[in-house]
Amino acid sequence: MVIVKTTVRRDVLTLPAAPLGPENPLPALRPLDEVHTLDERAKEGLPRDMARQLGYEPLRGILPVRLLDGYGRERTETPIDTIVIENDRLRATVLPGYGGRVHSLFHKPTGRELLYRNPVLQPAAFALNGAWFSGGIEWNIGATGHTTLSCAPLHAARVTAPDGGEMLRLWEWERLRDLPFQVDLWLPEGSDFLHVGVRIRNPHERSAPVYWWSNIAVPEERRVLAPADEAWRFAYTGGLDRVPVPECDGVDRTYPTRSEYPADYFYDVPDGTRRWIAALDAEGHGLAQTSTDRLRGRKLFVWGAGTGGRRWQEWLTEPGTPGYAEIQAGLARTQLEHVRLDAESEFSWLESYGPLSADAALVHGDWADARGEAEARLAEALPKEAVDAAYEAWLTCADTEPAESLATGSGWGALEVLRAEYKVPGTPFAESTLGPEQAPWLELLHTGAVPEPRRVAPPGPTLVSPHWRDMLETAPARPQAEYHLGIAQWHAGDRAQAVRSWERGLELAPSRWPLLRCLAVADQAEGHAERAADSYAAAFDDLCEERRDDGELWTAATAALGREAMAALLAVGRTEAARAVWERLHARTRTEGRFRLVEAQLLFAEGDMDGVRAVFEEGFEAADLREGAETVGALWAAATGEEIAERYDFRMRPPGE
Repeated sequence: MVIVKTTVRRDVLTLPAAPLGPENPLPALRPLDEVHTLDERAKEGLPRDMARQLGYEPLRGILPVRLLDGYGRERTETPIDTIVIENDRLRATVLPGYGGRVHSLFHKPTGRELLYRNPVLQPAAFALNGAWFSGGIEWNIGATGHTTLSCAPLHAARVTAPDGGEMLRLWEWERLRDLPFQVDLWLPEGSDFLHVGVRIRNPHERSAPVYWWSNIAVPEERRVLAPADEAWRFAYTGGLDRVPVPECDGVDRTYPTRSEYPADYFYDVPDGTRRWIAALDAEGHGLAQTSTDRLRGRKLFVWGAGTGGRRWQEWLTEPGTPGYAEIQAGLARTQLEHVRLDAESEFSWLESYGPLSADAALVHGDWADARGEAEARLAEALPKEAVDAAYEAWLTCADTEPAESLATGSGWGALEVLRAEYKVPGTPFAESTLGPEQAPWLELLHTGAVPEPRRVAPPGPTLVSPHWRDMLETAPARPQAEYHLGIAQWHAGDRAQAVRSWERGLELAPSRWPLLRCLAVADQAEGHAERAADSYAAAFDDLCEERRDDGELWTAATAALGREAMAALLAVGRTEAARAVWERLHARTRTEGRFRLVEAQLLFAEGDMDGVRAVFEEGFEAADLREGAETVGALWAAATGEEIAERYDFRMRPPGE
């Protein structure tokens, strides 16, 4: 038998894709809009370690990351850079520009795609910062939810693998928790399993909360198997309860299509049990994922067969295409927890992905028999001892310096390494990656002052971690410094001082609208709705006087501020002022689906129910609807008293709950 040498190469994949659009230039000052939260009563009676980790530094907001909400739903054939790892058995296709997502895992001997491979690339508002897309294997780091790197480029390079072949390394500096991480994809020659070595490092002199879940999309016509007889079920009503596996409420929930509403099932895998999860079809074929013991959790996510779940599935791909479920693996029992990583230490583990075939009659029979059959076939295909040995071998290469760069991520890691002289062997954050976004912060680092902009433009990104906040505190109190200092103080929870900084900056600022908008958000947070509306109106007036063109940057700023201003004005019944904001939006902005929804809300506030109905009947798609959003249906019901049409029904929970 001839064994083909493993290769790592660049390639291009063409997919129907919607452009991501520009980042939202307004700093994300508002609390995190995340559906995976528990009320306090739901935490009662939980295991002690779970309860502790549920309360351990949950994320409150996404600063310093910016929202990515300017995408639409018009897709065109788009060339996308990929990196392909291939031997004679498997071919893995990776998207370095989209969070390092494994788009496809193809098993050559059987001709089977092991993952759910989305035929389109359609952003939707599921990531913590907005844009996300479904399919493949995604690497979620940061905090509960989909990573802010879902649609961001990672650094990528060719590295020598443990067996002397080639390995793909992905790495970045995760900004929510201020931690570097790496993902090494290694496909040994002749292997049916892709090994993935993961390392998260904490270079700081303080502990840090860590979150990791590997999310694997698989076709939903599968049975999902894991070594557990119980699971923690999270439903979108906000509860977390312990349920039996496989049958719950009279239904076998290990078949994704048998649930009506979306839900998460976090399998309670007993200590000392091998960590694995598999999704197998009617013939007993499919994908298995296993890991070293550090990656403790296993989960099944189902969309459900109800109207809302089906609508979300259509929203994320093409109507008429097969649906998917997700099998997942994480550091904790559930995705609602964060794990403590001590100062100057690291977490590392190895995952393995490959084909699994088992006796179909057993797989789809009694639960104990199904589990036992899958576990036995996995032990034959990839013994636990082989995974542990692969992990030990990978550790010897984890610090190996990359041989050849294949893709470039952001410059934020380079800025942090330059600031603190961190040593992160194996994941170089080169100064050459520093760009215009880092330039003002580089000047602050070298001169102690924040530069005032040379031209009129929306402000750039802000840094909020303690060391940068300390530098802002001692920088000359010029308007730009006060703006950024206020944002850092707001992030730290010092709202009163943030307001004082913004007010000081306002006194001398040539560009007033960014500071007025910050003050408006502060007024809203304190319940001063009328004052917030005043500040928003003044901010929008100032922006319209200042904007220089209808290019992408100013259009994005006008759209973002206009949308917030209209909501604030409508909240206090000032419909004429809201209409005035609407009229000054760019014409192409008003035609976007997300702004057709805003238009319908404005018409509703004006009492024009026929106008609301006309907008709905003409049809729109609000591209940035958040996961769990019921805004569209609620507006229709309020305006017409009628049941919402299926195309606008995105409910992820039973009515009334």
